[in-house]
Amino acid sequence: MGDAVAPLREISAPFVVPGPSGVSVRDRLRSLSPADEEALRAVGAHLGSLAAGDLRARCEAGTGHDGDVWAARKKALTKESSSRWAGSITKATHDQWALARRCQLAHIETLQAGIRTLERRLSLPLGEKGTKHAAGGYRSKAEWFGKSRRLAGLRDRLGNERTDRKNGVVRVVRGGGRLLRLRRTLDAAGLSEAQWRDQWDAARWFLSADGETGKRYGNETIRVTPAGQVSIRLPRPLAHLANAAHGRYVLTCTVAFAYRGDQWQARVEANQAVAYRIHYDTSRGRWYLTAAWQHPAVPPAPLTAARAGGMI
Repeated sequence: MGDAVAPLREISAPFVVPGPSGVSVRDRLRSLSPADEEALRAVGAHLGSLAAGDLRARCEAGTGHDGDVWAARKKALTKESSSRWAGSITKATHDQWALARRCQLAHIETLQAGIRTLERRLSLPLGEKGTKHAAGGYRSKAEWFGKSRRLAGLRDRLGNERTDRKNGVVRVVRGGGRLLRLRRTLDAAGLSEAQWRDQWDAARWFLSADGETGKRYGNETIRVTPAGQVSIRLPRPLAHLANAAHGRYVLTCTVAFAYRGDQWQARVEANQAVAYRIHYDTSRGRWYLTAAWQHPAVPPAPLTAARAGGMI
């Protein structure tokens, strides 16, 4: 009996791919003074602590989270920062929790696929040859037994993941699970405990601000003027660090985006929303500022219109 031939996949109808929905550009914060770095570290650590507590509150709410809970979270954060910082933190927390839920579903699907493969191969006689599209039986009793134990382990993990998903439980690590696990293997990674701690602290800082259209230069929290001057609205507990009016801290350096700098400048001069993120690269010992904004949604052209002028 010949091998079964898998049916060919159906080719989808051609279509025009929509253009990019946003832009992200970055520049280095050069020649920061010691006071600048101290202020950035203090703000990042303080807001990072608030973000960690907010993420815990969001995870505890689970699938029962609603607008009232969100408002309560933001109100609690506003007391220790500001309304705009609280809005950025709660939005970032919501996105992180939603990403964890999507990853959880993908993990469940991966476990299910692995279980189906093991169940099929375990049901075949030992040594049975496979086909072009599917593997055969296992080669020995020892391998069969080992795979049967692995199947039991996967079923147990799948049951736990399904229970967590039903109860709205996700596991999220601020700073990243990979960096957390690296703490146990510092020698193999070639890191000292102090180097790992620097990476861990920097990864858990929060220095991101969402843009607002109609506000001065498109952002009230992290503001960058057309000339490249960077200033930060300090949280209330750190107001004593301010070196400018209205509780702001102005960095001694300036930025100039080499890529799409003309587009960025046109946006800030028109007071259109621009989001900013400040982060520290511990391996290089450098600070960076990332600017991001969205393009207005433009429907893609119909395929017939795209073909009208000729195509390759």
